[in-house]
Amino acid sequence: MAKRPYPGRTKTRLAPMFSAEEASAMYRYFLLDALDKARSVAGVTPFIAFTPPDEETEQYFSKLAPDFHLLPQKGDTLGDRLDNVLTSCLNNGYDQVAAMNSDSPSLPAAFLAEAFEKLDDPAVDVVLGPCDDGGYYLIGWKRPWPRLVRAVQMSTDHVLRDTLAIAEKELVRVSLLPSWYDVDETDDLLRLQAGLSSGQEKAEHTGRFLSGVNNLTDLKPNFEPGIEYSGQV
Repeated sequence: MAKRPYPGRTKTRLAPMFSAEEASAMYRYFLLDALDKARSVAGVTPFIAFTPPDEETEQYFSKLAPDFHLLPQKGDTLGDRLDNVLTSCLNNGYDQVAAMNSDSPSLPAAFLAEAFEKLDDPAVDVVLGPCDDGGYYLIGWKRPWPRLVRAVQMSTDHVLRDTLAIAEKELVRVSLLPSWYDVDETDDLLRLQAGLSSGQEKAEHTGRFLSGVNNLTDLKPNFEPGIEYSGQV
């Protein structure tokens, strides 16, 4: 699931730490790392579900990742778009589908592979990758479960909780992946930098971008002293 990088429309919560142009450029590096993670998963067909769903954006992603299939995101809400993307893939003959975010550049590729391993289990209907902020970085299924995405208010700190509550009511069997985190706020970015610097996390493209940022280390992280943050919970 990817947006076309636009100044003033991507990673806006990182202002005033970055200019609109810098934040947009950084998100492009997030995308490059997300694409590399997807490429590393054996036996899957990679798609970019892009927004806005116009020809210019399609051309942008076609040049950025010519080895990926392209699919426009359609719908008024993120839940609508997720359902449309996942269901469209199932309707085109795929047995399992998973949608991942593009805001977790250091997400271990092993988690993506594990999602499909979990979906191989006949006792699992849906797989979710929890995020520390209460959302999820991935959702996958083998048949459409539209209420899991359409009936949930997205972009809140209780998305995962609400999704699991609906799954329980509808007798959907959910398996959870290891937790990770999105990079939306300044503290998230500092956490990412710490993980990359220590070698505990990997995001080649984003790491190269951050290595050229001079003011990042001047910010005060909101972490407790004496605790190492590797990204995994």
